[in-house]
Amino acid sequence: MAMPQNSTGQNGFCFAQTLDFSHPSPPPGEAGQTFDAPRGWEMCGPPLSNGTVSSGAPSPSDSCAEPLCSTTPGEEETKYVSAEGEELACGWGAFTPGCLQAFNTSKGVLFFLCVASFLQGMTVNGFINTVITSIERRFDLRSYQSGLIASSYDIAACICLTFVSYFGGNGHKPRWLGWGVQVMGLGSLLFSLPHFTTGRYEVRLAAEVGICGENQSLPCTQAASSLSSYRFVFMLGQFLHGMGATPLYTLGVTYLDENVKTNYSPVYIAVFYTAAILGPAAGYLVGGMFLNIYTEIGREIDISPENTLWVGAWWIGFLGAGAASLLISIPILGYPQRLPGSQRYSVMRVSEAHQLKDGSHKKASDPDFGKTVKDLPRSVLLLLKNPTFIFLCLAGATEATLIAGMSTFGPKFLESQFSLSASEAATFFGYLVVPAGGGGTFLGGFLVNKFKLRCSGIIKLCLFCTLCSLLAIFIFFIHCPNMPMAGVTQMYKGSALPGGHLNLTAACNTECGCLQETYSPVCGSDGIMYYSPCHAGCKNVSENPKTGKKVYHECSCIEETLSSSGDAEAGKCTSSCEKKPLLLSFMFVVILFTFLSSIPAVTATLRCVPDSQRSFALGIQWIVVRTLGGIPGPIAFGSMIDKSCLLWQDQCGEQGSCYVYQNSAMSRYTFIAGLVYKVLGSTFFIIACLLYKPPPPESAPRSSDASENGTCDLQEHKPSLPAEEDI
Repeated sequence: MAMPQNSTGQNGFCFAQTLDFSHPSPPPGEAGQTFDAPRGWEMCGPPLSNGTVSSGAPSPSDSCAEPLCSTTPGEEETKYVSAEGEELACGWGAFTPGCLQAFNTSKGVLFFLCVASFLQGMTVNGFINTVITSIERRFDLRSYQSGLIASSYDIAACICLTFVSYFGGNGHKPRWLGWGVQVMGLGSLLFSLPHFTTGRYEVRLAAEVGICGENQSLPCTQAASSLSSYRFVFMLGQFLHGMGATPLYTLGVTYLDENVKTNYSPVYIAVFYTAAILGPAAGYLVGGMFLNIYTEIGREIDISPENTLWVGAWWIGFLGAGAASLLISIPILGYPQRLPGSQRYSVMRVSEAHQLKDGSHKKASDPDFGKTVKDLPRSVLLLLKNPTFIFLCLAGATEATLIAGMSTFGPKFLESQFSLSASEAATFFGYLVVPAGGGGTFLGGFLVNKFKLRCSGIIKLCLFCTLCSLLAIFIFFIHCPNMPMAGVTQMYKGSALPGGHLNLTAACNTECGCLQETYSPVCGSDGIMYYSPCHAGCKNVSENPKTGKKVYHECSCIEETLSSSGDAEAGKCTSSCEKKPLLLSFMFVVILFTFLSSIPAVTATLRCVPDSQRSFALGIQWIVVRTLGGIPGPIAFGSMIDKSCLLWQDQCGEQGSCYVYQNSAMSRYTFIAGLVYKVLGSTFFIIACLLYKPPPPESAPRSSDASENGTCDLQEHKPSLPAEEDI
């Protein structure tokens, strides 16, 4: 069926002719062919995002402004909302220069939102997870306390989500987004504040107090233990991060969805989320580089980043990200409530909302629904009565638990399994997340668009991805053995150490008077790690000119043999785990398929609810995901990892952070958590698919894949347009 030419160009409709809907199967016609319309149908002006037609003052996308009259008797009435005087120009208040209008497009807003999501991901899921070990060491925190810091982000989001998604969904979305990004930037600046308000980080060097025979006295002070109170500053910074990012993944997603064609929406959202995934990857890589810089910049220190007492410049990334967030919020604040030309996409949109038995879902089609606080309880009730939406939320919560837990403690897992430094582990984890997380996120949106999947097909794709990652989880049966450590994993003479019994003192170091507060591991020439040079019985120290590392000599606990010189080198022993490639490969698969289902799951959520409830539905979903997944995830993983600790820091009788973990226990706990949550996720996706009830075909007219020149059909629920596949 050929349609009349669009006389307004790209951004609207204005027909001198009239349209005839009276024939059930009109024959194909020429472009510009005239039709007879039912009385009362005369259209001029662009249709708006909720199926409205402009009847007010002209906007940048208008070419004329005539009213749209009522429908013919007997037809179901369709309400149109006027957008009188709506300003569609890009700018700030009255300042709308013409040079900015080139960015007033869907691609322009996508770019700035991608930068914002990149900064959010780099800060919250990159820098923070990278510096967790350094912050624990610098401020004497335990893993469950650092888990509380990570969870503060989700706690703030849960508090703000209902308010932001409900009122922001019906308000000026770019302004909500811009102010949110500014709050997020302030949170980053606050997070770096403890570095500037605490005293210098003092390291008790092994060369000074760790050699056997030197004065080992170390007065206890309460200054170190008081540093743990700074966790509340970190929690407040994370709280601001959560508040600021709340609009980004609710209003930002729906703003993109409203301003592009339905078929392109998954691709735009996938690009947006891919930027959010690449952010953490960049955070791991850049954060790892910053950790190679000593936290007290400009101060010379005799220890290297491989030393467990080393604290890198964890705070630099937060300063840069905070400043960048404040800058990027400025252009976002300048965007209009809707983009010019976006109105034509709304009339092409086909509802795939789940059909409730009592028909109450039709209330959401009222243009006046959701405008006031009175409609908030009814909006919540409509979503709670949608079983597909509920089980998609529960499935998202199970995935979020694993993502939050592994993103927070993934670097620590690699650090323990492969005997890496904190910076090496963060960089390694970044190399995994970049291709697996970013690639999986984009590929998920691409597959939905490529195969033109409907809502039920999208849910099946999510189920397939979850099952694949479930199978890959079994790789955590495998683990790398702990590097042998005298007095921790084995006795000094090489025999096994009874479980739970530490014995750092032996005949070879009894006279040294070693302190447990001074942890500076060394790797002996016999391939065994020692708690410190003192615990290895070393009496002299020199520096290796090739590596710059300290070498300790005359170590009484290290036997001299033909292959062993009886010396020790500063730092951990290098792991030669043969299972390392296999473990990393399957971790890649788990990350890939976990993120592969993320965009399809968001797309399914947007499609299984009425159009007017999309922002609010995403807000409610994020509340469920964070309450059941994002908040307990890091806390549960942190407590679980604490249980696998073999050697705790001793701060004058007080337990500090963990020095050495038992790799087998860490892998076992990770496997159990992954298995439970992947099974639950698969179950929820199956139930969501079985309970989904799509609209009947006769009430959901199919939209044509209209070209970008604006030629499209005006869709009504009654009557439907016939033979649209020929358009």
